[in-house]
Amino acid sequence: MFCPVIELAQQLIRRPSLSPDDAGCQALMIERLQAIGFTVEPINIADTQNFWAWRGQGETLAFAGHTDVVPPGDTSRWINPPFEPTIRDGMLFGRGAADMKGSLAAMVVAAERFVAAHPHHRGRLAFLITSDEEANATHGTVKVVEHLMARNERLDYCLVGEPSSTVQVGDVVKNGRRGSITANLTIHGVQGHVAYPHLADNPVHRALPALNELVATEWDRGNEFFPPTSMQIANVQAGTGSNNVIPGELFVQFNFRFSTELTDADIRQRVADLLDRHQLRYSLEWKLSGQPFLTTRGQLVDAVINAVEHYTETRPELQTTGGTSDGRFIARMGAQVVELGPVNATIHKINECVKASDLQLLSRMYQRIMEQLIA
Repeated sequence: MFCPVIELAQQLIRRPSLSPDDAGCQALMIERLQAIGFTVEPINIADTQNFWAWRGQGETLAFAGHTDVVPPGDTSRWINPPFEPTIRDGMLFGRGAADMKGSLAAMVVAAERFVAAHPHHRGRLAFLITSDEEANATHGTVKVVEHLMARNERLDYCLVGEPSSTVQVGDVVKNGRRGSITANLTIHGVQGHVAYPHLADNPVHRALPALNELVATEWDRGNEFFPPTSMQIANVQAGTGSNNVIPGELFVQFNFRFSTELTDADIRQRVADLLDRHQLRYSLEWKLSGQPFLTTRGQLVDAVINAVEHYTETRPELQTTGGTSDGRFIARMGAQVVELGPVNATIHKINECVKASDLQLLSRMYQRIMEQLIA
């Protein structure tokens, strides 16, 4: 039996859109959206393809997502080639099936059904699509948002199709995400011979008490929506490779996933104070990947909960766990932002797959959200 959602998902998976290459995925989506009256504005930057599309006017509900995927890894370990979508035992296999070409197909088909049922809908339905989410995320959604904000574009609600679910579609909805900031710390010492430590200054030895304190610090206790802020050391490098040389420098990279209880300025200041207290000579560079964002109960969260309950009789759990998403950029526009997508058990893995019936269910949920907010 022909299923529009599955058919479109398969067409998208067949295009090997390794980030940031779109490989023709957006052209497929644009053709479908233009056919139902959408105005499409390409916003391509450097090697990244993006588009902003809209239909109608007024209060705006946007669906956001990405056409790019991560590399498939060892293709010989896939039960079928990663870019040849296959359905086995009700599961759709292929790179991007869950993250997130299945969601994109569900969005487009939901829009087609919605427009057919409500050709004169009162609000504005929009799409914000990028091909740069899985790699650098530098020329994608962040730049589109800056472009839209510069002309005071309105965005009230945004649903991101990231795979949020854990066991069944809709059991978890992300209504926020933690912030992410990375520190690149270099502790400066004096290189020398290990047999003459009095003529050197070992930065590893000097740094250990400060690093221990950094690891042991309670940064906050979280709140109703966020777990406590987490700090993890990701990389440590020192030495020349020789066992008789005291290193001259120690490089330590650590990352904070932080809640709304803290700001990035708080983190920077507390880390600097700690290092100064230990009287270290150091250089410190910071990279802020995203601020935390939170959408509390309101029109969008209520509409999403209603749609999930209507089709599954399960009340979704609101969570802010996991990594970052492009929702962090969209939230800057003042929009309510929520993530609802398929089960994430196989994302980025060999044999990525999603239950075919889940994509059809997801599309119905998306359509119901449209009907509640802008019909």
